[in-house]
Amino acid sequence: MRKNLPATLFLLLLFGGWELGARQGFVDPFLLPAPSRIAGALAGDWAAFAQSGWVTVKLALASLGLAVLSGVAGAAAFALAPRLERALLPLVIALQVTPVVAVAPLLIVWFDDAWTASLLCAWLVALFPLLSNTLTGLRAADPRLLELFALYRATPLQRLRWLLLPSSLPYFLAGLRVGAGLALIGAVVAEFAAGAAGAHTGLASRLLEAMFRNDLPRMFAALALIVATGLLLYAVVGTLERWLVGRWKGR
Repeated sequence: MRKNLPATLFLLLLFGGWELGARQGFVDPFLLPAPSRIAGALAGDWAAFAQSGWVTVKLALASLGLAVLSGVAGAAAFALAPRLERALLPLVIALQVTPVVAVAPLLIVWFDDAWTASLLCAWLVALFPLLSNTLTGLRAADPRLLELFALYRATPLQRLRWLLLPSSLPYFLAGLRVGAGLALIGAVVAEFAAGAAGAHTGLASRLLEAMFRNDLPRMFAALALIVATGLLLYAVVGTLERWLVGRWKGR
């Protein structure tokens, strides 16, 4: 409780000063509406915001799950077959360094289903940290244990199952922490592209609608839900990390 006290006090001061500044006219209420107006806009249309938020959450979780499966499988394949890594890793890096805002419109055009296109877009964003971190963890196994497994003539799959995967768990969780946030970012960017194409998706659609109407309180309300979703994902991954490996680190 005490550990969270400074952050809580800072947020109270921030939002309190924001509300006071908006009420006293120190800031333009049109450009920066008071938190009370944002909360009112959120509460006034909660059903629509909740429905859109659930769409975004499902998209982020689905893309993150897909990134976990493909990232771990790809890292394991690369660790067991270095030639495969040399052949495919440049393609993975090329996908990672390509801006998602450039890929999203292409996926929307290629796929008739906005959900599928958005899922692939968010998956591409979340994949690399999971693949890269897991691969680093697979290569971080104790060399003496590797020699022991070789001495007992363990098969590559046995070495992967009983040594490499357990040793890579902290690295995987670090990648999952980054990938969770990137999955949400990719989901929102993909929804923006789908919304611009006329499809009604998640919270990004609410942002676009509010932007076209110059309704700043609704824009901030949608943005607040996106931020809250990202913080929740971060907290869940942090809890999972503490549960799985926290005792090894003394946390």
